[in-house]
Amino acid sequence: MSLILGIDTGGTYTDGVIVEYGDKKVLHKAKSLTTREDLTIGIEKCMGNLNFTDFNKISLVSLSTTLATNAIVEGKGCKTGVILIGDWPKGKLPSDNIALLDGKFDIKGRVIKNLEGQQVGDVIEQFRDKVDAIAISGYASVRNPEHELYVKSKVREMLNIPVACGHELTSSLGFYERTVTSILNASLIPIIMDLINATKTVLQKYKINVPIMIVKGDGSLMHESLATEKPIETILSGPAASIIGGIFLTNQNDAIIMDMGGTTTDIAILTEGVVRKRREGAQVGGWLTRVEAAEIFTFGIGGDSYLHFNIEGQLEIGPQKVWPLCVVGKRYPHLSDELETFRKKEEYQLCSAQKTDCFMLVKKPGKLELSKFEMEIIKILEERPHSLFYIAHKLDKDPDLLGLQHLVDMGVIARISLTPTDILHAEGRYNKWDKRIAEIGVNLFAERLNQSIPKFLEMANEFITNILCDTCLLSLADFENQNFNFIDKSGPTYLGNKVLKDEDQFGLLAKNTLKKPIVAVGAPVSAWMHKVREKLNNSLIIPEHSEVANAVGAAVGQVLETVEVLIRPDQVKKCFIVHAPWSREIFNDLEAAIEYAISGAKKYVSATVKGAMSNSYNVNVLHNREDIYTEAFTSNAENAYVETRIKVIAIGKPSLKVSFVEKN
Repeated sequence: MSLILGIDTGGTYTDGVIVEYGDKKVLHKAKSLTTREDLTIGIEKCMGNLNFTDFNKISLVSLSTTLATNAIVEGKGCKTGVILIGDWPKGKLPSDNIALLDGKFDIKGRVIKNLEGQQVGDVIEQFRDKVDAIAISGYASVRNPEHELYVKSKVREMLNIPVACGHELTSSLGFYERTVTSILNASLIPIIMDLINATKTVLQKYKINVPIMIVKGDGSLMHESLATEKPIETILSGPAASIIGGIFLTNQNDAIIMDMGGTTTDIAILTEGVVRKRREGAQVGGWLTRVEAAEIFTFGIGGDSYLHFNIEGQLEIGPQKVWPLCVVGKRYPHLSDELETFRKKEEYQLCSAQKTDCFMLVKKPGKLELSKFEMEIIKILEERPHSLFYIAHKLDKDPDLLGLQHLVDMGVIARISLTPTDILHAEGRYNKWDKRIAEIGVNLFAERLNQSIPKFLEMANEFITNILCDTCLLSLADFENQNFNFIDKSGPTYLGNKVLKDEDQFGLLAKNTLKKPIVAVGAPVSAWMHKVREKLNNSLIIPEHSEVANAVGAAVGQVLETVEVLIRPDQVKKCFIVHAPWSREIFNDLEAAIEYAISGAKKYVSATVKGAMSNSYNVNVLHNREDIYTEAFTSNAENAYVETRIKVIAIGKPSLKVSFVEKN
């Protein structure tokens, strides 16, 4: 019996599953709150909640995570130095610690200027004790990686810190995007190392000594050693794992896969077993990378999304994530009393703040430069969380003028407020946490709108349901290359209202019918998706174990590594140049060049995959050769040879009948 332990470390929860791979059964599952201040705590609690003892039968541990994505979005990667070789890319870079070396290749990989050893040493030395990692990006390095590899070896020799090269992450010629990718990659290395080390610490307590794999953004797995070199490939790891988990749990071939978590709702379109990949690369936190990832549509609505009133008094949700009142209120019952007592005592007319807002200290400020007033706020929160009104009362300040958002943005304090999870508790549909404080929060919102509590709950449910419907419709429209917004544009809004709200004032009645079923996974989906199904008039599948689908997807994924090699002719020297990630080689004969490229690429990817897998798993290596010719201008002329593209894919532990292909 081959058992696999899958662990998903998300923004809110850490999920764990034990999967019997041969029979494709989920044997045990568990959840615990993610403890970002110390990941080992949440992982260990999740392991303890599995109610499983035969850990000696585990043959593989597989992880998925949102840590890399969140770090990029929040700008919380490590301090990274950047060594550019040959030129400055045009555009803003995600680091200010940048140096330039003079060596350069042209786009054919020919030397324009050699590196100068003394300059290389001086540039590397200036980063000593100033950065935690180094990113190296050379102009045209994908055509000849020699300079990048040399500088990388010198960095390791002199500084002994993590280092990453642009050519190792993408074969794209785009110098700017490749540089951004290499910088972000280097900044994420300590973050992924923390996750792996935390996991190993917990595994050692259970005497589990097996390979550790991590889900990449395209849904495949990579070994822990590769993840510490290319952590950028784990962006969108969590959503990709949910796709695999949804397919595994339902065996669907055509579906809308929706994963509703604490922070976001992620949607992928599965068509004939295929999920498209983004050819242009994944975009995260405003940075366009050259990392291949599944085409996933992400929306800022989840179980922990911030319900609030905007400046016009209209109800909004997200995209900010907050701690639900009910979750924190269960541990700190005094918050319920504070919300009731101080809101009555201090009748403020709030503009930007919400009457339900509370705050708690999540980390000490350390060396952060804070004002005297901010330090007073931290002192108030050191013992336990407090409501906005309590803090304002203690400091004798207007709640709107406290300036708490700065401390939230720095991650020193966290906001606690009303969320969809609280709505469910107030209704009695979910009872895991504290119901009383959820009811108080709902009452505050109902008072703001001069509504009864039942009326507000009905409105809130309709509001959240319609937004979830929008996410499905917008994802399908984008998938069909129709980019519009139901909320911001009058035409789609008019039709959207007809579809979602059954408005029929003058006779126009619009109805929706989605051909594809929705496969819904994630803890909140059973509460919301049945109403969504009714409005969209399609079938809904919520599989067993849907609440831990990410961890299931991590457990049942496949190892997949791809390498691309380009062969181009040199018309002047009458030869053929092989541009490979490991070297640049010259051949007099095209077929010899092709044979070298294919055999070298097969060895390259096979070594990576076999190093990641135990001997009991087979590795299947496939290759594709594409010869490119220009079309002749006359019927008598021959087509001119342009280039040959070689793509080699190594697959280990194939599991699901699903593939990821590039978007046309």
